[in-house]
Amino acid sequence: MIKKHTIFKRDKWNMLTVEVNGKQLILREITEQWGEECHTFLSRPEMMHWAEERFSKQRFDGTEEELEQIMEAFRQV
Repeated sequence: MIKKHTIFKRDKWNMLTVEVNGKQLILREITEQWGEECHTFLSRPEMMHWAEERFSKQRFDGTEEELEQIMEAFRQV
């Protein structure tokens, strides 16, 4: 059974979801700018490492609250 988690969703063109399929984590990131990107991780620590790089404070374009909500959503996966 695949369990789907929504990390964030602003609209149908800007969202990030994680599907848990057994031990495999499939992350789909959809943006207006880049289209859809898909990443596959074999462990939660690997996914969290990616998330920390992707949503670093220096690169994140938003508030600290938004950043914390996104990281908390990743931790809930």
